[in-house]
Amino acid sequence: MSTRTEALREYPDEELAAQPIGAWTGQAYRRVVGAIRAQLAVENLTQPHWWTLNHAAGAPGTWTRATLTARLAPYDDQDTDFDAVYDDLTARGWLTEDDTTGGLTLTDGGEAARLRARERNLRVHHQTHDGISQADFITTINVLRRMVANLGGDGNLPDPAK
Repeated sequence: MSTRTEALREYPDEELAAQPIGAWTGQAYRRVVGAIRAQLAVENLTQPHWWTLNHAAGAPGTWTRATLTARLAPYDDQDTDFDAVYDDLTARGWLTEDDTTGGLTLTDGGEAARLRARERNLRVHHQTHDGISQADFITTINVLRRMVANLGGDGNLPDPAK
């Protein structure tokens, strides 16, 4: 993955303020998510695979298929069959499901795969943040949170415990 930081042209504030936010956030979404999905595909994973690996790693045995699907489905834009994702990770030997509780836990192989995918995603993260100060990034996130809330959405960060 190459890092291509281009010098951005300067524009008058009035011209920037008149830009369509939906067009820019849409393009940013497609580029960022496209880069993440491309990196995950190298490991033969999808974003729902990645989400599952992270949740199972973060709370071993806590998430069941039903609770994890309820947690992840709002972020899914591909009509994912989450049971197929869980079945695939189980067939790879990366995920186990407790026969009594239904809790999902990563195996050592699953953790190794998660760490490989994490490294790939970090490359995208670093490329995305190239040339952007932490303060500007935080401002951007807060502006987007406010826009989401202004339009009736939840502008709060996702609760990691839910």
